[in-house]
Amino acid sequence: MIETLRSTDTGRSILAGLIGHGVGPSLTPTMHELEGSRHGMRYIYRSIEFAGGEGSQEELGGLLQMAQRLGFNGLNITFPAKQSVVPLLDELGPSAAMIGAVNTVVFTDDGATVGHNTDVTGFQACIDDGLGETACGHVVLVGSGGAGSAVAHALVMRGVTSLSLVDVDLEKSATLARSLHTTHGFTAERAQPEHLPQLLQRADGVVNATPFGMAHHPGSPFDTELLQPRHWVADVVYRPVDTVLLRAAEERGCLTVSGLGMAMHQAADAFEIFTGETADRVSMLDDLNALIEAESPHPRATMHR
Repeated sequence: MIETLRSTDTGRSILAGLIGHGVGPSLTPTMHELEGSRHGMRYIYRSIEFAGGEGSQEELGGLLQMAQRLGFNGLNITFPAKQSVVPLLDELGPSAAMIGAVNTVVFTDDGATVGHNTDVTGFQACIDDGLGETACGHVVLVGSGGAGSAVAHALVMRGVTSLSLVDVDLEKSATLARSLHTTHGFTAERAQPEHLPQLLQRADGVVNATPFGMAHHPGSPFDTELLQPRHWVADVVYRPVDTVLLRAAEERGCLTVSGLGMAMHQAADAFEIFTGETADRVSMLDDLNALIEAESPHPRATMHR
């Protein structure tokens, strides 16, 4: 059961927010507020709608300035502002500088704005949880966009032996390949979806970093008949948790890693950046499980750490 927020806490006050398009259904505000309550904080987290489009850079800059003037401790940033926010910031942390995208902004005591990317650290922690001592080996990454970029850097830092970037947009995969080489000296190969049968024959693992599997993008990013029991399979999608891809992978005997862990870890990392406190990741995962269970008409197995 989700812990009830306590109205009698007398500790620190934290004000945070989420800027992005279509952020109303996000579970991030509740996750942060529940974790703040466990720490005895008065934690307020608000969603701020930002659609992008013409004049959006000026609007985004104005939102950052207003949040800082209103005393926000920090902001999470999501689509479509993860890259456009970068030139508006004073500093970038290592993860954000590495991939050129920001999903967390903190306002420092001396008035600076510092950008971080907890998608990278969140996926890396998720894979560590899911694979344990299992090596990544050769990985096929489907999708080279924002999520794919974070995943690719995290995989390289975890020690993949080789990486195949699969995307219908060869320019996207080329940009990501250049970033991996510049940052890590790592050379990734590029391919298109029609090459997946050959790629998966020699792969150890596969990661879906596309929207396929989400409610408004149903299905799998590729033919699941290509999966073999020796594959490990990860998905960045977490609503629903049991995606078509992961269900098929489990049926074929594959080790699977859901997107739930990445969602929890990136939120926990942001919480720690905003507050300087250590997040209770086990409880945050329990909260996320409960929140998703509450919005689903069909019961499912709960993910534990």
